[in-house]
Amino acid sequence: MDSAAPQPVDDLHLENGFRVSGLLERPANARALFVMAHGAGAGMRHAFLSQASAALAERGIASLRYQFPYMEENGGRPDPPALCHATVRAAVAWAGKLQPALPLIAGGKSFGGRMTSQAQAAEPLPGVRGIAFLGFPLHPPKKPSLARADHLCEVHLPMLFLQGTRDALADMQLTRLTVERLGNRASLIPIDGADHAFHVLARSGRTDAEVLRQIADALGAWIDSIVR
Repeated sequence: MDSAAPQPVDDLHLENGFRVSGLLERPANARALFVMAHGAGAGMRHAFLSQASAALAERGIASLRYQFPYMEENGGRPDPPALCHATVRAAVAWAGKLQPALPLIAGGKSFGGRMTSQAQAAEPLPGVRGIAFLGFPLHPPKKPSLARADHLCEVHLPMLFLQGTRDALADMQLTRLTVERLGNRASLIPIDGADHAFHVLARSGRTDAEVLRQIADALGAWIDSIVR
Protein backbone atom coordinates (compact mmCIF):
# COMPACT_ATOMS: atom_id res chain seq x y z
CA MET A 1 0.00 0.00 0.00
CA ASP A 2 2.25 2.81 -1.24
CA SER A 3 -0.44 5.17 -2.49
CA ALA A 4 -1.69 8.15 -0.52
CA ALA A 5 -5.26 7.21 -1.50
CA PRO A 6 -7.22 5.62 1.38
CA GLN A 7 -7.04 1.84 1.27
CA PRO A 8 -9.74 -0.21 3.06
CA VAL A 9 -8.49 -2.60 5.71
CA ASP A 10 -11.12 -5.00 6.98
CA ASP A 11 -9.50 -7.47 9.33
CA LEU A 12 -9.30 -5.77 12.71
CA HIS A 13 -10.58 -8.37 15.15
CA LEU A 14 -11.16 -7.69 18.83
CA GLU A 15 -10.68 -10.48 21.37
CA ASN A 16 -14.38 -10.45 22.28
CA GLY A 17 -15.47 -11.28 18.74
CA PHE A 18 -16.18 -7.80 17.40
CA ARG A 19 -14.77 -6.95 13.99
CA VAL A 20 -14.31 -3.41 12.69
CA SER A 21 -12.95 -1.81 9.54
CA GLY A 22 -10.37 0.85 8.84
CA LEU A 23 -8.79 3.07 6.21
CA LEU A 24 -5.04 3.28 5.73
CA GLU A 25 -3.72 6.37 3.94
CA ARG A 26 0.01 6.05 3.38
CA PRO A 27 2.06 8.37 1.18
CA ALA A 28 5.19 6.92 -0.40
CA ASN A 29 7.38 9.20 1.73
CA ALA A 30 5.66 8.41 5.05
CA ARG A 31 7.80 8.95 8.14
CA ALA A 32 5.18 8.22 10.85
CA LEU A 33 1.69 6.74 11.21
CA PHE A 34 -1.15 8.45 13.09
CA VAL A 35 -3.70 5.96 14.45
CA MET A 36 -6.78 8.19 14.34
CA ALA A 37 -10.04 7.47 16.19
CA HIS A 38 -13.29 9.19 15.24
CA GLY A 39 -15.60 11.36 17.35
CA ALA A 40 -18.72 10.17 19.14
CA GLY A 41 -21.24 11.16 16.50
CA ALA A 42 -19.51 10.44 13.19
CA GLY A 43 -17.35 7.62 11.89
CA MET A 44 -14.00 7.36 10.20
CA ARG A 45 -15.35 8.64 6.86
CA HIS A 46 -16.48 11.98 8.31
CA ALA A 47 -15.41 14.88 6.08
CA PHE A 48 -13.09 16.44 8.67
CA LEU A 49 -11.20 13.19 9.28
CA SER A 50 -10.97 12.50 5.54
CA GLN A 51 -9.62 15.99 4.90
CA ALA A 52 -7.22 15.79 7.85
CA SER A 53 -5.88 12.44 6.64
CA ALA A 54 -5.32 13.81 3.14
CA ALA A 55 -3.60 16.93 4.51
CA LEU A 56 -1.32 14.81 6.69
CA ALA A 57 -0.46 12.57 3.74
CA GLU A 58 0.66 15.66 1.83
CA ARG A 59 3.06 16.31 4.72
CA GLY A 60 4.47 12.78 4.80
CA ILE A 61 2.35 11.46 7.68
CA ALA A 62 0.37 8.26 7.13
CA SER A 63 -2.89 7.66 8.97
CA LEU A 64 -4.99 4.72 9.99
CA ARG A 65 -8.62 5.61 10.65
CA TYR A 66 -10.84 2.99 12.23
CA GLN A 67 -14.33 2.43 13.56
CA PHE A 68 -15.52 1.73 17.07
CA PRO A 69 -17.96 -1.23 17.10
CA TYR A 70 -21.07 0.91 17.66
CA MET A 71 -20.24 3.00 14.60
CA GLU A 72 -19.50 -0.10 12.55
CA GLU A 73 -23.08 -1.10 13.34
CA ASN A 74 -24.51 2.18 11.93
CA GLY A 75 -24.10 4.46 14.91
CA GLY A 76 -26.18 4.86 18.01
CA ARG A 77 -24.99 5.07 21.58
CA PRO A 78 -21.20 4.84 22.00
CA ASP A 79 -19.78 1.59 23.30
CA PRO A 80 -18.83 1.21 26.98
CA PRO A 81 -15.35 2.62 27.72
CA ALA A 82 -13.81 -0.84 28.19
CA LEU A 83 -14.82 -1.87 24.67
CA CYS A 84 -13.58 1.44 23.25
CA HIS A 85 -10.24 0.96 25.01
CA ALA A 86 -9.97 -2.55 23.62
CA THR A 87 -10.69 -1.20 20.14
CA VAL A 88 -7.97 1.45 20.48
CA ARG A 89 -5.52 -1.19 21.64
CA ALA A 90 -6.41 -3.50 18.75
CA ALA A 91 -6.09 -0.65 16.23
CA VAL A 92 -2.63 0.28 17.50
CA ALA A 93 -1.50 -3.35 17.31
CA TRP A 94 -3.03 -3.58 13.84
CA ALA A 95 -1.14 -0.44 12.74
CA GLY A 96 2.13 -1.87 13.97
CA LYS A 97 1.63 -5.00 11.91
CA LEU A 98 0.53 -3.11 8.78
CA GLN A 99 3.41 -0.64 8.83
CA PRO A 100 6.11 -2.00 11.17
CA ALA A 101 8.76 0.47 9.97
CA LEU A 102 6.78 3.59 10.90
CA PRO A 103 6.76 5.22 14.36
CA LEU A 104 3.23 5.31 15.81
CA ILE A 105 1.24 8.27 17.12
CA ALA A 106 -2.26 7.65 18.50
CA GLY A 107 -5.24 9.88 19.26
CA GLY A 108 -8.07 11.33 17.28
CA LYS A 109 -11.09 13.59 17.21
CA SER A 110 -12.88 14.44 20.46
CA PHE A 111 -14.31 11.21 21.97
CA GLY A 112 -11.82 9.10 20.03
CA GLY A 113 -8.88 11.03 21.40
CA ARG A 114 -10.19 10.73 24.96
CA MET A 115 -10.72 6.97 24.60
CA THR A 116 -7.16 6.70 23.32
CA SER A 117 -5.67 8.55 26.29
CA GLN A 118 -7.80 6.53 28.72
CA ALA A 119 -6.50 3.32 27.14
CA GLN A 120 -2.93 4.58 27.42
CA ALA A 121 -3.47 5.63 31.05
CA ALA A 122 -4.75 2.14 31.92
CA GLU A 123 -1.92 0.31 30.16
CA PRO A 124 0.70 1.69 27.73
CA LEU A 125 -0.13 1.21 24.06
CA PRO A 126 2.76 -0.75 22.50
CA GLY A 127 4.95 1.29 20.18
CA VAL A 128 3.07 4.58 20.58
CA ARG A 129 5.38 7.62 20.84
CA GLY A 130 2.75 10.28 21.64
CA ILE A 131 -0.95 11.16 21.69
CA ALA A 132 -2.58 13.93 19.67
CA PHE A 133 -6.01 15.34 20.46
CA LEU A 134 -8.06 16.98 17.73
CA GLY A 135 -10.37 18.82 20.12
CA PHE A 136 -10.17 17.19 23.55
CA PRO A 137 -13.72 17.08 25.06
CA LEU A 138 -12.82 18.46 28.48
CA HIS A 139 -16.41 18.79 29.71
CA PRO A 140 -20.05 18.75 28.51
CA PRO A 141 -21.39 21.98 26.97
CA LYS A 142 -21.97 24.73 29.56
CA LYS A 143 -20.65 22.51 32.37
CA PRO A 144 -17.00 23.52 32.83
CA SER A 145 -15.02 20.89 34.72
CA LEU A 146 -11.59 19.27 34.86
CA ALA A 147 -12.84 15.78 35.78
CA ARG A 148 -12.38 14.32 32.30
CA ALA A 149 -8.71 15.31 32.42
CA ASP A 150 -7.85 13.44 35.61
CA HIS A 151 -6.59 10.35 33.79
CA LEU A 152 -4.11 12.38 31.75
CA CYS A 153 -1.78 12.46 34.75
CA GLU A 154 -1.25 8.75 34.09
CA VAL A 155 -0.27 9.29 30.45
CA HIS A 156 3.52 9.37 30.43
CA LEU A 157 3.94 10.30 26.78
CA PRO A 158 4.13 13.58 24.85
CA MET A 159 0.63 14.97 24.24
CA LEU A 160 -0.57 17.60 21.77
CA PHE A 161 -3.83 19.48 22.27
CA LEU A 162 -5.18 21.16 19.14
CA GLN A 163 -8.09 23.12 20.54
CA GLY A 164 -10.49 25.69 19.08
CA THR A 165 -10.86 28.87 21.09
CA ARG A 166 -14.66 28.71 20.61
CA ASP A 167 -14.91 25.05 21.60
CA ALA A 168 -18.02 24.62 23.79
CA LEU A 169 -16.62 21.35 25.14
CA ALA A 170 -13.32 22.82 26.30
CA ASP A 171 -13.18 26.13 28.10
CA MET A 172 -9.87 27.62 27.00
CA GLN A 173 -8.86 28.75 30.47
CA LEU A 174 -9.44 25.25 31.83
CA THR A 175 -7.66 23.74 28.85
CA ARG A 176 -4.61 25.89 29.52
CA LEU A 177 -4.71 24.88 33.19
CA THR A 178 -4.89 21.20 32.21
CA VAL A 179 -1.87 21.51 29.94
CA GLU A 180 0.10 23.47 32.54
CA ARG A 181 -0.55 20.73 35.12
CA LEU A 182 0.84 18.12 32.74
CA GLY A 183 4.13 19.97 32.50
CA ASN A 184 6.53 19.46 29.62
CA ARG A 185 4.70 16.33 28.46
CA ALA A 186 1.91 18.45 26.97
CA SER A 187 1.68 21.14 24.31
CA LEU A 188 -1.33 23.30 23.46
CA ILE A 189 -1.97 24.93 20.11
CA PRO A 190 -5.07 27.15 20.24
CA ILE A 191 -6.92 27.33 16.94
CA ASP A 192 -8.18 30.90 16.88
CA GLY A 193 -11.92 31.27 16.30
CA ALA A 194 -12.59 27.55 15.76
CA ASP A 195 -15.38 25.61 17.47
CA HIS A 196 -15.35 21.93 18.47
CA ALA A 197 -15.72 20.91 14.81
CA PHE A 198 -12.89 23.30 13.86
CA HIS A 199 -15.37 25.47 12.00
CA VAL A 200 -14.77 29.24 11.94
CA LEU A 201 -17.29 32.00 11.39
CA ALA A 202 -17.13 33.93 8.12
CA ARG A 203 -16.65 37.19 10.01
CA SER A 204 -13.43 35.83 11.55
CA GLY A 205 -11.62 36.47 8.30
CA ARG A 206 -10.44 32.86 8.21
CA THR A 207 -11.72 29.82 6.36
CA ASP A 208 -12.13 26.21 7.43
CA ALA A 209 -9.53 25.28 4.81
CA GLU A 210 -7.00 27.61 6.45
CA VAL A 211 -7.77 26.06 9.83
CA LEU A 212 -7.21 22.58 8.41
CA ARG A 213 -3.83 23.64 7.04
CA GLN A 214 -2.88 25.07 10.44
CA ILE A 215 -3.86 21.82 12.16
CA ALA A 216 -1.99 19.63 9.66
CA ASP A 217 1.13 21.81 9.79
CA ALA A 218 1.15 21.86 13.59
CA LEU A 219 0.48 18.14 13.94
CA GLY A 220 3.10 17.24 11.35
CA ALA A 221 5.73 19.43 13.05
CA TRP A 222 4.91 18.00 16.48
CA ILE A 223 5.11 14.44 15.22
CA ASP A 224 8.52 15.17 13.70
CA SER A 225 9.70 16.59 17.02
CA ILE A 226 8.97 13.37 18.92
CA VAL A 227 9.85 10.65 16.41
CA ARG A 228 13.27 11.89 15.30
